[in-house]
Amino acid sequence: MRLASKLTPCDLSSCENIHPGGVVSWAPRYDAVVAASPTAPASYRPAGALDAARALEPYAGPWDRRTAAHLLRRAGFGGSPADVNRLAAMSPSDAVQSFVSFPDTSAQPTAPSGLEVPPLPPRGLYRGFAQGVAADQSTADARKAFQMQNARTRRQNLIAMQTWWLERMISTRAPLQEKMTLFWHGHFTSSPEKQTTAQELLKQNQLFREYALGNVRDLTLHVSQDPAMLRYLDNNVNVKAHPNENYARELMELFTLGIGNYTEQDVRESARAFTGWSFAREPDGSGTFVDRRNQHDDGTKTFLGRSGNFSGSDVVRIIFEQPAAARFFASKLLSFFVYSDPEPQLVDRVAALLSRSGFELRPVMATLLRSNVFFSERAYRALVKSPVEFVVGTHQLFGIAPVGVKELAALRAMGQTLFYPPNVKGWDGGSAWLNSQTMLTRENFANAVAQNPMMTQTADWLVATLRTMDPNRIAAMLTDALLQGDVSPAARAQLIAYLGGVGQAALAQLSGENVDERVRAAAYLTMAMPAYQLA
Repeated sequence: MRLASKLTPCDLSSCENIHPGGVVSWAPRYDAVVAASPTAPASYRPAGALDAARALEPYAGPWDRRTAAHLLRRAGFGGSPADVNRLAAMSPSDAVQSFVSFPDTSAQPTAPSGLEVPPLPPRGLYRGFAQGVAADQSTADARKAFQMQNARTRRQNLIAMQTWWLERMISTRAPLQEKMTLFWHGHFTSSPEKQTTAQELLKQNQLFREYALGNVRDLTLHVSQDPAMLRYLDNNVNVKAHPNENYARELMELFTLGIGNYTEQDVRESARAFTGWSFAREPDGSGTFVDRRNQHDDGTKTFLGRSGNFSGSDVVRIIFEQPAAARFFASKLLSFFVYSDPEPQLVDRVAALLSRSGFELRPVMATLLRSNVFFSERAYRALVKSPVEFVVGTHQLFGIAPVGVKELAALRAMGQTLFYPPNVKGWDGGSAWLNSQTMLTRENFANAVAQNPMMTQTADWLVATLRTMDPNRIAAMLTDALLQGDVSPAARAQLIAYLGGVGQAALAQLSGENVDERVRAAAYLTMAMPAYQLA
C-alpha cells in the first residue's frame, strides 16, 4: 500500500534530473546471432571528458563520507551510516583493500537449509511417451501427480535459494565477494529451465563465489564444465554424430569475445571441440562433469586461425589468447563498476591490466577501485541500482537481516529474479531497470520497509531522529544517512515542510504522538528520491 500523504515521491523526484528508460521485450534465443536491437535501452555515458592518461592512477582527491559511501555502494551494496564512517576513517587505499582482501566467511551458511532432491519419475512412467503412444487413465493420473510433485519441489527449492542468497548478501563480511558473485551470475547465465535443479544452480553459485576475484580464464573453463551450464545451453547433448552449437556460440558471443570477433566456422569448429562434455546426476540432485570420450570428435579442427585436435579446454585457452577477450571483460567490468559505455581508450587500458595479470582479477579490481576514474564526478551516482542492489542495500541501511516473501515478490516486480535471468543474455541493466511500473514497486517496497517495526529497533542511527522535534534536523539526518546530502534544495525544503506538518489536518507540529509515524514516512519519501535509485 502506498503512503497517503500530501507530499508524494513524484513531487520530490520532479526536483531532480533522472530519465527512466522504457520497458524491454525479451525472447529466448540460443542459436541466433545477436544483433544490436533497436528496442534495447540506451546506454548513457556520463557527460564530460576522460583524462585517459591519469584515469587508472591512484585517486588522491578529497576523502570523506561521500566518497566512502560511493565505494561502499559500488564494491558492495551500500550500508549503514556506521559502515560509511568506518570506511571514511581509513585512507582510500586501505578502504579498497578491505574489500579486495576477503575476510573469513565460513560462519555463513554455504547452502540453504531444507533443499529437497527433485523426484525422479518411476520406472516406466513415460514408456511410449516419445513415440506418441496414448497413456491409459491410471498412467495419465500418475504422470500428472509426478509433475505436480516435481513442480512443487522446484518452486520451494527456488524460494529457499533466493532467500538464502539475499540474506547472505545482506549479512556478509565480504561484500565485494558477493557483488562479484552477482556479476558472474548475470554474465554466465543459467536458470531452472530444462529441469536444471536447485542443487546444480547452487554448485554454480558457489563456483562464482570461489572465483569472485580469481582467474577469469580458469573460471570460464570451469563454467564450461559446470552441470547447470551444460544443461542450460545443451552441451550435454553435444555429441560427435550430432554437434550442438548453442554453448560454443554463446561462449564467444556473450561470454568472452563479442560479436565480430569470430566466424560461423569458428562456432562450428568449437562445437566439435566441446563434443562429449556432459555431466552425471548425483544422488543429492547436483551433477558432476563427465568427459565422454566416445562421444568426442577427435578430428582436426581449425579455430580462430589455429588447427589441431582441440578439446573444450583448448578452445577456452585459444579464446583468451585473443586481444578481444581482454577488451570484452574490461568493458563489462567498467560498465558494472564505473559507468556505462566506457570510452575505448579506458577499455584498452583496463584490458592491458587484465592481459598483464594473466586474467587474474584481484589486482585489476584493486587498481580500478583505487583509480581516479572510479572516484571521478563522472562516475559518481552514474549507475542505476539493480533491484538486488536496491533491496540488499536498503536492508543493510536499516540493519534488517531477515528476508521474506515481500522481498522476493518485489524483486520479481522490479525485473530481477535471482537464479532466473530473462534469457542467456542476462539482464540489460542500466536504464532498463527504471520505468513507471518498476519505480512504483521500488516506492512500495521502500514504504513497506519504513513501516516495518524492526526498522527503529535495528537502525541505531535512526533512533536519534526520534528524539528531536526539529524538522530541519530530522531532514538533514535522513538525507545525510540515505543520500550523503545528494538532494536538491527544493526537495529538501519539501521534506522539511512535510515533517513540519504543512498540509496536515491535525497534529501538524511534530510531537511525541506523531514523530515515529512522521519520521518513518519521511524515510520512505527520502528513499523514493532519485539519488537513492543510483549507485
